[in-house]
Amino acid sequence: MAFFQRFFKKKEQNFNQDQHKEEQQKTSLYASLEHNIKIIKEKIGKSDDVVIRNMKIGRGGDIQSGIIYTDGLVDTKEVNDFILESLMFDFNQDDVKSSNTDLLSILKESAVAAGDIHDLHDYETLFASLFSGHVIILIDGFSRGFTVGMSGGNDRSVAEPSQESVIRGPKEAFTENLRTNTALIRRKINSPDLWVESRKVGKVTQTQVSLMFIKGIVNEKVLKEVRERLNRINIDAILESNYIEELIQDKTFSPFPTMYNTERPDVIAAGLLEGRVAIIVSGTPFVLLVPSLFIEFFHAAEDHYQRWDFSTLIRFLRIISFFIALLAPSLFIAITTYHQEMIPTPLLISLAAQREGVPFPAFIEALLMEVTFEILREGGIRMPKSVGQAISIVGTLVIGTAAVEAGFISAAMVIIVAITAIASFVVPAHNMSISIRMIRFIIMGLAASFGLFGITVAFIALILHLCSLRSFGIPYMSPFGPFILKDQQDSLLRFPHWGLNTRPRLINQQNIKRDQSPSPKPPDK
Repeated sequence: MAFFQRFFKKKEQNFNQDQHKEEQQKTSLYASLEHNIKIIKEKIGKSDDVVIRNMKIGRGGDIQSGIIYTDGLVDTKEVNDFILESLMFDFNQDDVKSSNTDLLSILKESAVAAGDIHDLHDYETLFASLFSGHVIILIDGFSRGFTVGMSGGNDRSVAEPSQESVIRGPKEAFTENLRTNTALIRRKINSPDLWVESRKVGKVTQTQVSLMFIKGIVNEKVLKEVRERLNRINIDAILESNYIEELIQDKTFSPFPTMYNTERPDVIAAGLLEGRVAIIVSGTPFVLLVPSLFIEFFHAAEDHYQRWDFSTLIRFLRIISFFIALLAPSLFIAITTYHQEMIPTPLLISLAAQREGVPFPAFIEALLMEVTFEILREGGIRMPKSVGQAISIVGTLVIGTAAVEAGFISAAMVIIVAITAIASFVVPAHNMSISIRMIRFIIMGLAASFGLFGITVAFIALILHLCSLRSFGIPYMSPFGPFILKDQQDSLLRFPHWGLNTRPRLINQQNIKRDQSPSPKPPDK
């Protein structure tokens, strides 16, 4: 019995080895240029955007070569100037033999006038490079080739941020081009310690994802966790940074965002200087920043470009707006339904007179207005920019006024919903504003059912949930829970710049003081 087990086990190992060799042979390039081009054409089908050009190079045209690139992903002018013309230099096979140098080495070192050149041995690397803006060069008689980086084509230029505009500060935003985005960050941080790690994510799309961090300042534990989570992604397509966000975030079903996204290079640069990690995804102008804390979603880039006392006042105003957007309709429903004794008598008489002809309870009244406003807001976003904003404003005024005159809604409820909507726009982070809008409906239902008791229970549950969240191992509510006195200098308050002398303690485990530069690591002997 043991003999048969060893026999079949050895047979299986030999089969796996043969299969592995066969797969390697299938993926490796062939020495025949004609065979290689035939396989490339079969793989890409009848794709007209892939240019395959056969060229005879050398003195007398005795050497066959193939130039392959994707039209629209490369700069065709550079291809003509630095590759096609460069390959027409004067040499023949006898010169190559007499120099005892490989032909591909001669082409790379003497002929092709480009800097980004890499060796090519298999089809997987070939297709990945071909659709990443590289030019493929193959020579007949060689089972390898090389790629030349000639990325180009039409890209959106750097423009002003559309979502995070500021009165004072930089007016540049990220684009869909990954290299443009990394360059924008490097313009802010001119340090050799700013490192970039790139990888391909997505089996089909092969989307390029880059990690940026400052060596010596970054939290190594967070960096290791980010790498592990990215390596665990198993999906066929990554089309936007939100794909990455949903796949690697800590809590899947929490309404609160645990990863910060922004279109501003200065915000990413400030986060990197605190020891965070930036995740840049090709094809989207929004860059992710981890770890992220709850209070940071109420910070704006402009806070550090204005006077410290004014920035502190504005931060308190945002926190007040957060509570108004979250609790204003619920408090109005609870007080007018269950706790009328809390309302001053003149105001109570005025509210009772307004609601005399309204056929709905306060909860249905608030629900109708909130849903109507959400529809108008969504409609205004989807409409063309020239008419979208006008329709949302005019629609709100017309519908609100008509609803009051028709007796469906009281005037006080229109005021409450309007203040709530305006307060939700004060929050700088759009994803945090969406979270507030979702939770508001739940608290409204509890207020209609249990009054202030329901609001209190909802608020306690909300705090407990926030305290349970973590962002890549960092407590979401820090520096308040746990309370860190030193980190209060840039949380609710914004100290003057001369007082911001330390980095966040939980995020940064080394190089705490901002005036210390990361010491260079000595080279290995």
